[in-house]
Amino acid sequence: MPALRTSARILTVLTLVCVPVLAAQSAYASRGKHGSNGQTEQSADTGGDGSLSVTVGAVVFDHSKNGSGGSAGALTSSTSWTPPACWYAPKFSPEQLQHYLEPIWEAESTGYQWDAEQREKYNAKDEKKGFNKDKSGKGYWWGSYVNDSYPPGWDACKKDYFWVDIGDPPPADIPNAVTPRVLAELAYEQIRVPGTEVTLAPANATKVNLPTWAWLDGAEFKPVSVTATVEAIQVSATATAVPVSLEIKAGTPDAEVYPASGVCEINNGRIGEPYAKGKANATPPCGVKYLRSSGDGTFPLQATVNWEIHWTGTGGAGGDLPDGSFGATQDVVVQEIQAVNR
Repeated sequence: MPALRTSARILTVLTLVCVPVLAAQSAYASRGKHGSNGQTEQSADTGGDGSLSVTVGAVVFDHSKNGSGGSAGALTSSTSWTPPACWYAPKFSPEQLQHYLEPIWEAESTGYQWDAEQREKYNAKDEKKGFNKDKSGKGYWWGSYVNDSYPPGWDACKKDYFWVDIGDPPPADIPNAVTPRVLAELAYEQIRVPGTEVTLAPANATKVNLPTWAWLDGAEFKPVSVTATVEAIQVSATATAVPVSLEIKAGTPDAEVYPASGVCEINNGRIGEPYAKGKANATPPCGVKYLRSSGDGTFPLQATVNWEIHWTGTGGAGGDLPDGSFGATQDVVVQEIQAVNR
């Protein structure tokens, strides 16, 4: 496990004007001779509505329109797509970078030659222009940040700090430098959708050869979204997940699902249809019919909601991201219909 791994997977609000500027020598020792050390400055703010606004590195995430509740969970992508493992974003003002690096050089823990090269690179001896202090307020030193789950590729962002003027795009040859598209992918990872435990009728136990109706609370299954912003440069993107269908798997081959595909399309914002009195023998638009009893056990009915993902961002950018799904399994008791002998 990397020495710098953080223990919590929350993201933290980082305002560039208050970046921590003093680093422990031990942390820097694991940084190596590459720009950023992979640390993810972290914190969390709770809004007045109880929503959590969190960030990783320089990216602030607005969760106010995200799915919530104890059963909410992360989407599983329909492809092999994964969110950025590391990225580059504004990290230091000129003064902050100076305050961060000079104590490290003075400690002489990284070697005289390398320290001297770094002093030369940042023009550290020039009191007025060193570290681009003559450009204060006009740009930032960018550095790398790491997805704090440390997925494969987390250590790929090894470029040293580089300067970007406010209003200019990051260098084209730097992969994963923050753009609206990168922010959209980071926002996708933060999306949480409602749990998928369906309501069944009959509720407590269904009967062999009796259609069981299945539906989800339409009030809960609405589009959810997360917005990711780099406040220092006013670049943002919103990833939105829209529910499109519910897939039912009965948990046994001795069953029929409705419709036959097992995929219940969303119609007028409704997933399935609530059972109504008098429809016991009708075919439900979404449901299952078990052909044998579960005996002393249960059948594991699996319900999965499929979501389409799209994004919009600063400057009119936008597009689609891979579809996602989120499902859950619930136990269903199936009983034989009792015949009465006279």
